[in-house]
Formats: sequence, structure tokens, C-alpha cells
Amino acid sequence: MEYRIIFSSRRTVSLTVKDSALTVKAPYGTPRAKVEELIKKHSAWIQKQIIKQKTPRKKDISLTDTEIKELKKRARLVLSAKTEHFSKIMGLNYGRITITSAKTRFGSCSSKGNISYSYLLLLYPEEAIDYVVVHELAHLLELNHSQRFYKIVEKILPDYKRRAALLKL
Repeated sequence: MEYRIIFSSRRTVSLTVKDSALTVKAPYGTPRAKVEELIKKHSAWIQKQIIKQKTPRKKDISLTDTEIKELKKRARLVLSAKTEHFSKIMGLNYGRITITSAKTRFGSCSSKGNISYSYLLLLYPEEAIDYVVVHELAHLLELNHSQRFYKIVEKILPDYKRRAALLKL
């Protein structure tokens, strides 16, 4: 991983991520090996910060009516295709798909097997989108959030917890 290092008369090493660039501040005389070890140890945190900075926060989003219309159209295509793809993998049949303007939930599944997605989901990384699709499809088997439900999700997406965390950035 590339980084910029700044040596100064400080006592500790710090890592900061800004504009997807890593900066390390370290005391004079800190060995490069120690800096590399620290970066490796905190690589998950560094990656999370980079993704967090690239992902728009819901409250920071202001879209024009035209942008919303286009995003909804794209959401219908993308989410329908992803739902079809994952439903085949999971061996499931679903009802109809609806695209909503929900601001507080990314998806829902009715007891009749109909699935709704918020168009805002498309503003998140693809891994997060896939998680929501699999999450909603899993509700066709378990209409709750029990351990059995999460076992179904985990079978398809073993890293589902990391993916779900992308939605909370």
C-alpha cells in the first residue's frame, strides 16, 4: 500500500486517510519496518476509511428530479438483474420487484414474495447492493432475522457482515 510518511518530534505513530491517500506521522528515527507492520495491522481500518470517503452519505445527497428519475430507471434494471441472478443461485422464486423512494430502508420483502428496493441503494458499492439483494431473497425462506436467516445469507455471501457494514458508512 502506498503512503506518505512525515517524521516529526512526536511520541506516537498516527495513521490518517484523506482523499483516499494514507499519511503516516511518526517520531524521528522510527524504522520503516515498524511503519509497514503498523499499516499491515490496520489494513482493514484503512480500507474501510477509503471506502467510507468514496461513498456518499445519505444525508449528503442532493439529486435533481432528472437525476432521481434516471437513478430509478437504472435501479430497476440493475436490481432486477441482480435479483434474478441470485434467485437462480439460491433456487428461489419471487413475486414482483418494486423500486421505491424509501430513505430509511434499502429493501423489504413481503409475505407474498414481493421485493421492494430503494433507488438510493445504487449510490452504494456493488458489494453492498449484492448484500441487500441476497438479504431480501433470504426472507423468502425466513421472514425474520433469526440465526437461520443469517445462515442462509452467509451461505451465499460468507463476508456478509463486511458488506452490511458498507451500508452504515
